[in-house]
Amino acid sequence: MEFSHIPVLLNETIEGLNIKPDGIYIDGTVGGGGHSSQIAERLSSKGKLIGIDQDKDALDASKKRLEKYGDIVSLVRSNYCEIDTILRDLNIEKVDGILLDIGVSSYQLDNAERGFSYMMDADLDMRMDQRQSLTAKKVVNEYSESELFHIIKVYGEDRFAKNIAKHIVAYRKNKTIETTGELAGIIKGAIPMKMQKNGNPSKKTFQAIRIEVNSELKVLEETIDRMIERLNPGGRLCIITFHSLEDRIVKNKFKENENPCTCPPDFPVCVCGKKSKGKVVTRKPIVPSKEEIEENSRAKSSKLRIFERC
Repeated sequence: MEFSHIPVLLNETIEGLNIKPDGIYIDGTVGGGGHSSQIAERLSSKGKLIGIDQDKDALDASKKRLEKYGDIVSLVRSNYCEIDTILRDLNIEKVDGILLDIGVSSYQLDNAERGFSYMMDADLDMRMDQRQSLTAKKVVNEYSESELFHIIKVYGEDRFAKNIAKHIVAYRKNKTIETTGELAGIIKGAIPMKMQKNGNPSKKTFQAIRIEVNSELKVLEETIDRMIERLNPGGRLCIITFHSLEDRIVKNKFKENENPCTCPPDFPVCVCGKKSKGKVVTRKPIVPSKEEIEENSRAKSSKLRIFERC
């Protein structure tokens, strides 16, 4: 299957990066190279683009798309949380911009073999990096009922998390849960029919399991501070999110880096010594236009937030 993914908020993101022709930029979730190709297009021969992705299929696709830009592009198979190691290996200290387009790609959803989608029956997998050992199959068959409840409740924000976890554990007593179709059927049986009118009942649980398999929220939360530290003065970090859990992390982390002071509000002067790392460019997130949503329905929940280093 050809790697296909329509980049969301493309113009807004490129504008937000405020690209300098001779600058160094990182696309931490390069995917099929949609955003990256537009960054590279704006760079001179002295510029540099580093594309990072843990998905081999994504890197193969982006390599083809970006090969015309030659040596200004470097592609690395890794997780963006390894940014310090990646930059050290490339002998780069600071960069002028970083982009993260968080979440699952259209290719990963539409390729049944990857086991991300509840719309197609396939082996349960959901790994963005197929080198790792933890899969969705392991999560649903080996996690305890309380662990399943926790991830479905917290990562899926599903009000029926307790009942879904209970049904998963009851089902697997008789048979290992092998496929996405099996899991979707179990979830459907755990949710009252009258509550299944507004969208597929599996959506939240599949999201929760995918987040758990790929440690998505943990990686995001633990990496933002280090990315901001890697920016040159005036450099920007642009992050596109697709659900409230991600967006909340980005919003709070940006706010903390803009105003890290921990002194009580009634102190006349700051004594904690923590200095601002920069400013939040987007007081409210940038969202897609009506026209973009009509062209690409998967852009509907996307939000872009931007931070600028001082």
